[in-house]
Amino acid sequence: MSNIKADGFIDITDVVCPITFVKVKVAIEELEQGQILEIQMNEGESIQNVPRSLKDEGHRVVSVESNDDSTFTVFVEKGGLV
Repeated sequence: MSNIKADGFIDITDVVCPITFVKVKVAIEELEQGQILEIQMNEGESIQNVPRSLKDEGHRVVSVESNDDSTFTVFVEKGGLV
């Protein structure tokens, strides 16, 4: 388990692409520049596409952690690449 302190949290394990990124984008827009969003997501399409899309939008993926239940926890810094 990570010791990264997140400023926001979203669980997208119950939605499928492309809705996953839409939900994450809305959640990260609610944060201030430099804040951290913790995202819970499934393996497969989500873990392949969401972090890449966030980087494309100028955010920094701080950490990607595999959980023991086919899910991942991803920490993203808003605007960390700008």
